[in-house]
Amino acid sequence: MVLYLSYNNDMKVHRLLALVFPLLLIASGCVEIIDDLSLNADGSGTFKYTVNLSSSKIKINSILALDTLDGRKVPSLDEIKSDVDRLIKAFKNKDGISEVSLDANYDDYMFKISCDFNSLLNLQNAIKSVILEETEYKSLPELDHDWLSFKENVLERSVPKITIEKTKEIRQADKALLREGSYTSITRFDKIIDDFRNKNAMVSKNGMAIMLKTNPYSLIEDQRLLDNTIYLKSDK
Repeated sequence: MVLYLSYNNDMKVHRLLALVFPLLLIASGCVEIIDDLSLNADGSGTFKYTVNLSSSKIKINSILALDTLDGRKVPSLDEIKSDVDRLIKAFKNKDGISEVSLDANYDDYMFKISCDFNSLLNLQNAIKSVILEETEYKSLPELDHDWLSFKENVLERSVPKITIEKTKEIRQADKALLREGSYTSITRFDKIIDDFRNKNAMVSKNGMAIMLKTNPYSLIEDQRLLDNTIYLKSDK
């Protein structure tokens, strides 16, 4: 999923976010993305993120065959694998994060990252920490907020600001190609969902999971499409 990189700080941000967020994938085209968040009553849970670029593998291979593209160095596949392995290793070492795994298919460019977390704060802090380590920045204003919050049976989800800022750099021609893709966001609970703010969302038959579906292009144009506030039924 890390497809077009140079080694300056900005591209290191792209490289890391391509592991976690959908909007900075450089190999634009038909991409299928699923983010799957399972949240327990105590705030712990599991996060799974799947990227399927198999429909774009011909384009990806053609890019990887180049030395440079748009003035930036194109890394070899071995360099990409090394970068990804290092990022996964760094993520494993973060507080409150466990069971980190990566299922990577570099023939068809299909990737799935999964981890358990003790709290949503642990998950966000781990992502923020690895971004700062990889970019060598001491701080990034775009990281000074929480995009996930769970308090008193209420979950608030939004798109990270750093993702929004970086998507502004994607060329319009590349954005248009993302219309063919799909982005599915799923949130699962161990309680019944009582209500939710984003009326485009769909609740499962058992009432314990909620899904939002769009495409990467639409999400770039309006990052609020995946914003949602979800209210769970109280145990009382």
